[in-house]
Amino acid sequence: MSIIIMILLLSLLILVHEAGHFFAARAFGIKVDKFGFGLPVGPTLYKTKVGDVEVLVHAFLLGGYVSFPDDEKDCELPKDSPERFANKPAWQRAIVVSAGVIANVICAIALVMLVAIVSHKLPSGNYEIYAGEISAPKEASIRKSGLREGDRILKANGCDINNVYSLVTIVKNSAKNNGIVSEKTVNANYSKLKDLNPGLSKDEIIPEGIAIRLPQDLEKDIVTMDKYALKGAKYYKNEGITLDERLKELEKNIDGKRVYTSDGKFSMYDVAKVLSNGVHPINLTVLRDGKTIELNPIYPDEKGIIGIGLGAKQTMIKTNTPAAVVKESCSYLWNNTYMMMYSLGQLFTGNIPLKDMHGVVAITKIGGDMIEKSGKASGVLLAALISMNLAILNILPIPALDGGHLMFLIIEKIMGKPLNEKVIEVISTVFFSLLIILMIFVVFNDITLLIRK
Repeated sequence: MSIIIMILLLSLLILVHEAGHFFAARAFGIKVDKFGFGLPVGPTLYKTKVGDVEVLVHAFLLGGYVSFPDDEKDCELPKDSPERFANKPAWQRAIVVSAGVIANVICAIALVMLVAIVSHKLPSGNYEIYAGEISAPKEASIRKSGLREGDRILKANGCDINNVYSLVTIVKNSAKNNGIVSEKTVNANYSKLKDLNPGLSKDEIIPEGIAIRLPQDLEKDIVTMDKYALKGAKYYKNEGITLDERLKELEKNIDGKRVYTSDGKFSMYDVAKVLSNGVHPINLTVLRDGKTIELNPIYPDEKGIIGIGLGAKQTMIKTNTPAAVVKESCSYLWNNTYMMMYSLGQLFTGNIPLKDMHGVVAITKIGGDMIEKSGKASGVLLAALISMNLAILNILPIPALDGGHLMFLIIEKIMGKPLNEKVIEVISTVFFSLLIILMIFVVFNDITLLIRK
């Protein structure tokens, strides 16, 4: 039953999207031949005529379309008719193309506000993050950090942790390189190197694991050496510096290991510059038995893994007043939309593998389970997020999507004339075919996921 409810909700969102195109077109006097609910695959369940528009309901509900006379080659409407989509000004066509996306955004806001009004509360968008089972090897730094299963993670490197993504991002960014200073041999002796760079000289430094506590504002705030990086140093005064000044030469220290520097001096400025894009220890602050505890530094492996499971408990916020309903609804949607866009960016950059992409089958199953376990309000909130997701995906500048049509209109406006219809048709057909292949791949991922579960 829950899965059926989820299918109907998804169908409703697609219907809303197509209704946006339909009403915008009618508002500008554009003739609409057909309004289809569902994809024209398989049998047509219902057909009727409303005015001069043919309304169809197809068996495969997860889809929809609005058909203009321009789409039909044998249309009786004259080519110069003002009722044709192509004969309208570019700005009107742009609004019609964007109307589906706008309708989905409005629908998402309305659904979240509905939950806020009925339930008098909304998820705050923040989570309490708890440490789960530690699965790291015995020699891993996390074993020596003092972290315990059940600890609530409050901060990581001074940043508040209120969702899993924020912690994962900090851990991943700490694994760009291992931060170890090592000796390398080059095919040139010192004198040749010195000829290339007259300022080159030998200097002795702390050899491994140098870490710096970097501030958020690298230009103004104070930078200090991490106390754990100073173990073994003969002496060093950890007073901190700003990055616009140079330190005096670090005194000789561990084991006589050497490095070549450009000016004969090794300053904290140099260290900060090198390590600002490198590895940093992860300093966790946790809550345990009502006490705030700072743990020993944790170093992730080269894959950005520290070896713990994570648990999350969503916090709720009250929406007892109209102002709170509006404010928290917008905040909820904004936070989740940001995460969607972030995930989409990670997907395009390859940080999220394609095998983790899922579509309507998985969404229907997950949504059905959510309704069954957490209630209808959770299902409605999920529908709101899916509506926002539809808006984001459709506005991408990809031919065959709304964003692609919008891109062509912008190019038309810049060039001062319409693009060649055949060129647009070929490009759109190619990208439509690629989207179909992607959809098949995503459905395969969905089915594989369901089988595994």
